[in-house]
Amino acid sequence: MHYLLALFGGVLVALGLPPLSLWPLVFAGLACYIVASERAPSRPRVQFVLGLLFAWSWLAPAMGWMWQLVPGGFVVAPLLFAVLHGVAGVVASAINQRASSRHIQKAPSHTSNFATRAAAHVLVECLRFVTPFGGVPLAGLALSVADTRLAQLVRLVGPLGLALWIFLFAGVWAELWMRRRETGWRSRRPVLMVLTALVVLQGVAQLAPRGRDTGETLRIAVVQGGGPQGVLAVDSNPRDVIDRHLAATALLNPSDRLDLVVWPENAIDVRDFTTSKVRDEIVAEVQRIDAPFAVGVTEDAGMAFTNAQILIDRDGVEQGRYDKVRRVPYGEYIPLRGLLAGLGAPVDRIPRDAVAGTAPAVLMVPHGNSSVSLAVAISWEIFFSGRVNDGVSAGGQVVLNPTNGSSYTGEILQQQQVATSQLRALESGRFVVQAATTGYSLIVDADGRVLQRIPIGQQAAIFADVPMRTGQTLYSRFGYSQFGDLPLVFVLTAFVAGMAWRSRKTGLHASHPQHQVGSAE
Repeated sequence: MHYLLALFGGVLVALGLPPLSLWPLVFAGLACYIVASERAPSRPRVQFVLGLLFAWSWLAPAMGWMWQLVPGGFVVAPLLFAVLHGVAGVVASAINQRASSRHIQKAPSHTSNFATRAAAHVLVECLRFVTPFGGVPLAGLALSVADTRLAQLVRLVGPLGLALWIFLFAGVWAELWMRRRETGWRSRRPVLMVLTALVVLQGVAQLAPRGRDTGETLRIAVVQGGGPQGVLAVDSNPRDVIDRHLAATALLNPSDRLDLVVWPENAIDVRDFTTSKVRDEIVAEVQRIDAPFAVGVTEDAGMAFTNAQILIDRDGVEQGRYDKVRRVPYGEYIPLRGLLAGLGAPVDRIPRDAVAGTAPAVLMVPHGNSSVSLAVAISWEIFFSGRVNDGVSAGGQVVLNPTNGSSYTGEILQQQQVATSQLRALESGRFVVQAATTGYSLIVDADGRVLQRIPIGQQAAIFADVPMRTGQTLYSRFGYSQFGDLPLVFVLTAFVAGMAWRSRKTGLHASHPQHQVGSAE
């Protein structure tokens, strides 16, 4: 029964994530897992299986998009992360069991129990966001509430801090349910204090610094060529993609008075963009519309390739370039290529590896008599708070996210990317402009609201007056480093270590009653 409840809890969490986004189910799913873990025997094997079943039934459906990228990865990744969550369950249970050794007469569940469990599992999520191969920051709990006011909390503590809040909030209700037959204020006071603290923290988040408008706007157009999904680059004709985007660009006119036109990632795939025919075609459109273009270009680089966003000014000059820093493992490069090839894996689907860029994540766009700095996060990079923060810290006043989701079918990854762009907008205090080859292309305001969206597969162009913004949120300024959410990691590690020390001390006291006050010699 305990195993089925944990498995059911994971399924509820998966249903609460995009694309279905039935977000209240995330709280119900976490509560089911907490109840199952607290009511089940504390033996390590039992707690490990509970954590593994819960995490696997959450992550496998929510990472279903991986099947189209690399089937082996779809099998391994959810199982690997589920194993880590199983270990987290064992650690939390061991700490909680020792901590309650002096309280055998009390109810088997205590407020500190679900807090310890939440901290241990969110530490696993912190690890999952940075490793292996740079991390897999998808299917995170924070995505479930990206379209609600609860997401405002990321301005203070980021997506993993929000995940901790969600876990604790679910733990409060699980604890209240387990104590439903108890009477009196005293038994519920600790958990209600936690609930109060969580509500107050949300209130503070609504008032937290969120950046500010400069008073200037940039009229930005987003071009989406459209077309079929589920098509790999090796199986497509690059010219077809270019033609679709030229056709979509033809929907724009000089009377639109644009300041920038954005083409998505990989819209142009050529040996050398500077000497290519398509460059001349882009320059012709630049001069027709009288606006700079930022175009996604894939070029040869010896035996490898580059993935860049190149800015072409009104004079047709290549004015700036940002090369993607965070590459997609098994999408843009093959880790352990030789080993996998020897095992017969289809590494020929990615015949060449991308070269990682090193420059700051910004493009300078001419505007009036000067220029404005725009942060750039190409496709996969939008899932990493640090990549967006790199551009914002360098002065970016809007976030550009040129992306390409045409390799996938369905909406799992695309909808999770929409939710991610909403979170990045909140964290950075910037508008996010997402340009996709086949969808979704969208414009998100600094409060995380999607203002405009082009559906998947549709050929279209949208534009809006996007406010330039400056300043930083507290999370952008203090919460993130190049190594991840270190402040949160330190806090959670210290809390778990403190609870472990406390439980060990409690265990020693319980095993030596002669040291207790008032005990007989």
